[in-house]
Amino acid sequence: MSDLFTSLVSVAFDGIAYGMILFIISVGLSITLGLMNFANLAHGAFAMLGGYFCLTLTNEWGLPFLLGVVIVFFAVGLVSVPFERWLYRPFYRKSDLDQVLLTIGLVFMFIAVCTFAWGSANMQMAVPGYLKGQIDLGFRTFPTYRTVLIVVSVVIAIVLWLGIERTKIGAQIRAAVDNRRMAQSVGINVDILFTLTFALGSGLAAVGGALGTEIVGLTPYYAIDYLVFFLIVVSVGGQGSLKGAFLAALALGIIDTAAKYYRPDWSAFFIFALTIAALLWRPRGLFGTRG
Repeated sequence: MSDLFTSLVSVAFDGIAYGMILFIISVGLSITLGLMNFANLAHGAFAMLGGYFCLTLTNEWGLPFLLGVVIVFFAVGLVSVPFERWLYRPFYRKSDLDQVLLTIGLVFMFIAVCTFAWGSANMQMAVPGYLKGQIDLGFRTFPTYRTVLIVVSVVIAIVLWLGIERTKIGAQIRAAVDNRRMAQSVGINVDILFTLTFALGSGLAAVGGALGTEIVGLTPYYAIDYLVFFLIVVSVGGQGSLKGAFLAALALGIIDTAAKYYRPDWSAFFIFALTIAALLWRPRGLFGTRG
């Protein structure tokens, strides 16, 4: 019984850590999809870019890891602004197919650029010594890095929730998600809001990409390999829902980790079957604000 309990605790802990990575990356996609109604399949590319930028800053330039994570948040957020203004904005009123073709094309361009700049090998972040080892929580020990990752992710979730639910710009975002035309009619500059929200979502994706490198690794095909997981989080949680993205990412991380641990040959089946069941039950997602 103790061995079973130990394995369940380990699976749950690793699943939560993995789910938190999925949340940080996917929450920006959820909000921008809910706000812009734009099929941005290139969202994972900004996470990949954040991973490579942070890897360069820490492994090659010798900057502290946490400082590198902060830098990539702002750097990728700024990089994303021209994409939103000059590439994405003309496609807001285009068909879903046009949006998919544009963004999937960008993904392959990102893959080519990252392969040229960093190579095709799987790369790992140089984690500082104070994040290595184990933390003793009394009843058992847990990896320090993943423990800190979970704590940081929860803090990010709380800050995001407070920002969206308790600030003026958060109220504007919620208003634009619920009814864009009404938001414009009361004087909200939706275009500026789009840009700021897109930059925030891309910056968060970069943070998730940087923090998650130690767990999932980093290759130029990162944006394709994990695209389906980001989309599952958004579709099951509901477009524009912070709570939905958090719960969906947490569930997906735990279920996927458990399936790979106990039945690796059936892991993909479990994920897709449960996703289909959830969407048949709630087609708009658990907490979706848009159809």
